[in-house]
Amino acid sequence: MTHPTAADKRLVRAQRREERRRITAARDLDADGPRLAAHVLDLLDRLGIGAGATVTAYESTPIEPPTADLVAMLAARDVRVLVPITLPDLDLDWCDAGDPDRTTLGPDAVLAANVVLAPGLSVDGGGTRLGQGGGCYDRVLARLAAAGRGDVPVVTLLHPGELLADPLPLEPHDRAVDAVVTADGCTALPVSTPPWTADPPGTPA
Repeated sequence: MTHPTAADKRLVRAQRREERRRITAARDLDADGPRLAAHVLDLLDRLGIGAGATVTAYESTPIEPPTADLVAMLAARDVRVLVPITLPDLDLDWCDAGDPDRTTLGPDAVLAANVVLAPGLSVDGGGTRLGQGGGCYDRVLARLAAAGRGDVPVVTLLHPGELLADPLPLEPHDRAVDAVVTADGCTALPVSTPPWTADPPGTPA
């Protein structure tokens, strides 16, 4: 089997970044924020994850699916939200989203997560996620696996149109994500297993 080269991934990443800019320009992000949040909360309900649980999220950039409403709604449900702080080596530290002092909790804080909500540029139908290229979340998922927590569901937040039918470059270390959530709904992917989704793989919720 021939694996993609770094140049292959750079080319696809550049294409997906350009497509994201186009998609973002056509979206009403103020409307997308609450819709995205509602779909994530519905998924968490189906997973049985509520008050007292820990979920990782992130503070979105202007062209990413907006996460501010999601973080606020999770906090209102008494779900602890961890957001990442990127370290110089591109590993991720974490802080509590509700902590105004942004006290760092250490890279291992992610081991408390019941669900990882991860950013990405695109995901394909097999669950391969294309990130920004720094490998930050590759480190996070490897840390979870090494701690025996490789079964924690990983959900990528995307814009509608960024879940692709064509395969993305896949390297041996890449872990498939369990689902994609957009402002239009949730799609479970083939790697996901019961009981966390009641729908067949690939079925929009």
